Amino acid sequence: MGGGMIWAAAEDLARSRMVVLSLYRRILRALNSPELPLGHAARLAKKAECRAVFVFGAEERSLHNIRDLLDAARHTLGLLHRGRFP
Repeated sequence: MGGGMIWAAAEDLARSRMVVLSLYRRILRALNSPELPLGHAARLAKKAECRAVFVFGAEERSLHNIRDLLDAARHTLGLLHRGRFP
């Protein structure tokens, strides 16, 4: 991401697109893990919550906010891998 700039350029968005999609898929896979003690309805609710966050993040144009959303997604993924809920 461009240093010193506040708003994302098209190149910045294109670079972060694959990272965002990868994190989204990894979180959804982690939510499907049988090791998480979730019922079917709770699992669907968590997936819907994840989708809502990523849809909101897709409209973001601030470099700082994009970076914060990626950090939050990585933290969430770490929690899910440890069997805890975000």
